[in-house]
Amino acid sequence: MIVIRLDRIMTDRKVSSIALAKLINLSPVNFSKLKRGKIKSIKIKTLDSLCKHLQCKPKDLLEYQPDFENEE
Repeated sequence: MIVIRLDRIMTDRKVSSIALAKLINLSPVNFSKLKRGKIKSIKIKTLDSLCKHLQCKPKDLLEYQPDFENEE
């Protein structure tokens, strides 16, 4: 599973959700879904814009965590 670490970067950069949503041209609702990880995909253009405005790399925003299934 891919986890979005947007909160951490935004806190470090002292950027508000509303301001960043405007900068990357996302509605507040869609930005909220992105921030909470309630999305199934992200456009490369959006990822590029996030990295540009937050001055970070994609690896700073995205983290892979293996899915652990219950094994009996």
